[in-house]
Amino acid sequence: MIFAQPTAAALNHLLAQNSWAMPRLARYAGKTVRFQIAPFIFAYTILADGSVLSTASDTSADAICVIPPALLPRLLAQDPLAYTDIRSEGDGALLSEIFSLSRQLRWDAAEDLSHLTGDILAERIVQNVKHKQDKLQQTARNLAEAAAEYWTEEQPLIVKPTQLSQFVEQVDTLRDDVARLAQRINRL
Repeated sequence: MIFAQPTAAALNHLLAQNSWAMPRLARYAGKTVRFQIAPFIFAYTILADGSVLSTASDTSADAICVIPPALLPRLLAQDPLAYTDIRSEGDGALLSEIFSLSRQLRWDAAEDLSHLTGDILAERIVQNVKHKQDKLQQTARNLAEAAAEYWTEEQPLIVKPTQLSQFVEQVDTLRDDVARLAQRINRL
């Protein structure tokens, strides 16, 4: 596959930046993990030093992770609940280690950028990007809250949880009343 080698190189770079991760992964040397992210399939064999080697996607795997493409943004945003939506099978210890590493690995963008721009400029660029990202997230959060408030208060399009529970209680009461009425009619 055309993307297999670059993804393996990127993973190895990320593992090298987080040097603590390679010994943890090295315990599973010789095992193969397959990731299915429709329409792509990536398979990696773990090497003795903890790095990974891209292998043929049809190779038998010790662990398989099926990740719906819609889940990728949540995984990139480090949403802890996103991991529950990954379908996985195979070696449980290996899968547990992979999920643990994916939560903890961090890309040091400033280090990579410093090779092109120098340390100080790279650090400022990364800080600026993080600041812009934080502002964008806050703006999106504010917009979502404002839309939710508008649709529950001004133009009721969304039902409040309390209103929904009251409606459910009223439906239950009506159902019980109808059942009692039907019993009375049958007795008469």
